[in-house]
Amino acid sequence: MQHSPRFLQIVKEARAKVRECSIDDLKAAMDGNQKLLVFDTREDHEWANGHIPGAIHLAKGIVERDIERVVPNPEETIYLYCGGGFRSALVAENLQRMGYSGCISVDGGFRVWKEKGLDIQKDN
Repeated sequence: MQHSPRFLQIVKEARAKVRECSIDDLKAAMDGNQKLLVFDTREDHEWANGHIPGAIHLAKGIVERDIERVVPNPEETIYLYCGGGFRSALVAENLQRMGYSGCISVDGGFRVWKEKGLDIQKDN
């Protein structure tokens, strides 16, 4: 997908302010921790086509509205992913502004998860 220059600029600025990890880092954390919070910030139709097993769907358009209900502890570690790591960086930046200190944006997102041949969950 070809992204607009202004979008890429705000993503670059967000990435400079947030923690990021790779898909390999996320997978290792998932393998070692049963209570890991992983949020899929993609749109509903993207979620419906498959997602990382165990992820919670909280789309970018509503995450700021609903995060306090879903994760009341702002110090909790939260992994955020989207299609490629751009939207999740924007979400991580906003959550940090709301006081959530444990946000980690997953670079490469679902695209890299699929490329690595990792398990995909589809809800029926």
